Parts: sequence; structure tokens; C-alpha cells
Amino acid sequence: MSGIAYAMGGAGQGGTGAQGGDMHFIIVMAAIFAIFYFLLIRPQQKRQKEVKAMISNLGHGDTVVTSGGLHGKITGLTDQIVTLEVSDKVRVKVSRGNIAAVTQKGAAKE
Repeated sequence: MSGIAYAMGGAGQGGTGAQGGDMHFIIVMAAIFAIFYFLLIRPQQKRQKEVKAMISNLGHGDTVVTSGGLHGKITGLTDQIVTLEVSDKVRVKVSRGNIAAVTQKGAAKE
């Protein structure tokens, strides 16, 4: 009969072992969440803020690269559309959200 009691978790342990295990589990989960927040979520949010600021600060004469790899100089801006001059007298309209990077800031000479 003592073998059955041992297999069932023991009659003399009370039940405090489960509560300690729950607290340990909560601490481990909080630590994992903190690690994910500081290594993944926070840097991503910071990068999104930088991209949003870069897109809102676009100006005439800036040289940019689109997400498709197209390099050009900004000749026209609206709220949603950016007009790029990719070669002499060759202009392309792209969405503001497709601007990946500003390679050179500059003022328009027009």
C-alpha cells in the first residue's frame, strides 16, 4: 500500500509543491516575455518610428532608393506619391511607402 501512495504523489506532502511550481512557472514566463520585448519588439518599434520620420521628412532634391532597388532624385511630392527622376527626362511615380532609404539630402535647384 505504501507503493500506491508513493505513486500518487505521497500522502504526507500536503500540496505546497504545486503552488511553488506555479510561481516558478510565472517567473520563467515573465523572464521570457522580457527577453522577447527587449530583443525583438522594442527594436522593431524603434525602426518603424525611424522609417516613418524618414518618409515624412522627404524633400525636393533628395536622392532615394525604393524598396524595389530603383535609385532616383525627388522632383515632386504629394501626400501619397513621390515623383523620382531616374535619368534625364525620365520620371517615375512611386508610393511614399516604397521609399526604403534616403542616400543624399539636397535642396532642389528649381
